[in-house]
Amino acid sequence: MVVLGLWDGHDSGAALLVDGELVAAANEERFTRRKLEITFPRHSLRWCLDRQGLTPSAVDLVATCTTDPAKALGRWFPSTKEQYYAVRRRKAEPGLAQRFTGLAKYRLTELRPGRLSAAASRRAVRRDLRTVGLGATLLEIHDHHECHAACAFLGGVDPCVVLTIDGLGDGLSSSVTVLRDGQLRRVAATPATDSIGVFFERVTNLLNMRELEDEGKVMALADYATPVPDEDNPILKVLAADGLRFRTSVPGHALHGELKRIHWRYSNEQFAWMAQRAVEKAIVEVAAAAVAHTGLRTIALAGGVASNVKASRAVRMLPEVDDVYVFPHMGDGGLAAGAAVLASVRRGVPPPRPLADAGLGPEFDAGQMEAALRAAGVPFERSADPAGAAACLIAQGLVVLWFQGRMEYGPRALGNRSILARPDRTDIRDRLNRLLKRRAWYQPFCPSMLESDAREVLADLKGRPNRHMTMAYLVAEAARPRLAGVIGVDGSCRPQIVAENDASPYAKMLRALKRELGMGAVLNTSFNIHGEPLVCTPDEAVDVYLRTGADALVLGPFLVKAR
Repeated sequence: MVVLGLWDGHDSGAALLVDGELVAAANEERFTRRKLEITFPRHSLRWCLDRQGLTPSAVDLVATCTTDPAKALGRWFPSTKEQYYAVRRRKAEPGLAQRFTGLAKYRLTELRPGRLSAAASRRAVRRDLRTVGLGATLLEIHDHHECHAACAFLGGVDPCVVLTIDGLGDGLSSSVTVLRDGQLRRVAATPATDSIGVFFERVTNLLNMRELEDEGKVMALADYATPVPDEDNPILKVLAADGLRFRTSVPGHALHGELKRIHWRYSNEQFAWMAQRAVEKAIVEVAAAAVAHTGLRTIALAGGVASNVKASRAVRMLPEVDDVYVFPHMGDGGLAAGAAVLASVRRGVPPPRPLADAGLGPEFDAGQMEAALRAAGVPFERSADPAGAAACLIAQGLVVLWFQGRMEYGPRALGNRSILARPDRTDIRDRLNRLLKRRAWYQPFCPSMLESDAREVLADLKGRPNRHMTMAYLVAEAARPRLAGVIGVDGSCRPQIVAENDASPYAKMLRALKRELGMGAVLNTSFNIHGEPLVCTPDEAVDVYLRTGADALVLGPFLVKAR
């Protein structure tokens, strides 16, 4: 049974299931090199098939999602998506047309799907499938939030209660679903007009940041404000929990004006803090209500708002919650995997095994890596122990670009396409930010660490070790100097916790680093320049090395050191 999952919206991509196992997944941006690509994922779907040696005729079923009127319009008239993409990513000059585009987006996306929009979407998707040889393949289009919820199958958390929380899709902005015995059953949903995701988009925009992209910066900026009591936080009247649902004081299309009046009275930092507090409070209350309603103490989170690691930590720390799983590609970019899993399970195929490794993308052999180095004229040497060599360079205080194995699926670098440095040096962190990442100064980097070290340095471990860097943790006071380069001003970090017996080159590097520094931890950030997608190919890795002036590049078995 071969199921090809597709998503043709924000952060479009493809995923391939063979007999219920997720064998390949990638997003279109990694091939087109346009951040958070919005076009039909022809490159990623072709790569998925090529990876398994399959032709289009071998695909039994294509699965995708979302048939609301806004999605149907974007599928039939791609120029409307391009216009909004240009506005959102600040590629278009501000003006009346841009304001109209933004308003139209929020108005249209609140509409629920109907027969006309569903039929129009089906015809448009079928048209695009014909261009890649899949025009006659069976096609299923599922509900947006059901596909988010289906990602919980990849967490191995059956039974659990699944919370999907995002901007909106198919007329909804969140849902509460029970996963039990391989079946999903929705018990509540929030309409698109009361969207916590749109609320945070509006906050992001008012802070002159890019919505659907910079929400993490808002969360980080909030740490630099003075907390205020809930009774003095006016934003808590704009966003709140209502049992198993969220509620906003006005619909999403009107939130801008409501929040702008509040923002006018407060600094950016204070405004960010109050908004983050509202998000955490609302999510925690809905999560607690979901546990009480279902009796299930394990929670799975998906949807773009699940990328808010402070909110997911707050859910994890609830006394009535035993464990929290966050799908590593929690936003719309993971919908292709969710659609494929949902379609497969509903056809009687057993659910996939838990996703242990997010390395589901392209990989390259040593010959391809060597060719990229030679083509660029970069001096290199072949190392018998690239992991040990990288650990030695990192311990010396150098910044190392690290390229190994299959590219990660999702927004996090997890040791396959990573930039690495010592975790304890703030001067190295600042140099890395200035020369390579060029991010906001207040946005912290994240660590990877061996599980044994995590148990020593993290003060609030609870539930399963987080393998995919999707959750915030507090660092114990005594350990903070050793992790000074990877913690926020509030003492928290977002770690990737690596199993001791992991056989990957990355885990081997961490074990070697532990011998050098006494701790198996490293600053790990994504292998890209800010604003660009994660590197995919050896050529792209070499290009970033040359453009940034990094100290070293470990490309598979090859070592490049700046002279």
